[in-house]
Amino acid sequence: MRTRELRRYEKLLLERRKEVLREMGLLRKSVASATTKEATGDHSQYSFHMADLGTDAMEREKTFHFASKSQRFLYHIDEALHRIKDKTYGKCIKCGNPISPDRLKALPHARFCIECKEEEERNSGK
Repeated sequence: MRTRELRRYEKLLLERRKEVLREMGLLRKSVASATTKEATGDHSQYSFHMADLGTDAMEREKTFHFASKSQRFLYHIDEALHRIKDKTYGKCIKCGNPISPDRLKALPHARFCIECKEEEERNSGK
């Protein structure tokens, strides 16, 4: 892959990385950091209804799930940036064949060519 193309993909990956980090910051500030009493400003000693507590727990769980997915995506972006530096970007990590430009445009962090990815998905379903 040419240097100009690598720089273009690197720029795209860095932009996506910045977006993910911003989203993770927003998640951190949201539901995960506030309890029901803190969120409403109520500091009385009376407890809230169980449904309210359940909703809060569900919201915290969703936030954790989104943060976990974002962290995994961030890992794949960082790995793609390392492959750019190692000059292995754009090659399938399984078979070594080039990953199609259309696939890299859609998923610049792609590690596998489409054939190897399809095979991985077929095998993971077993």
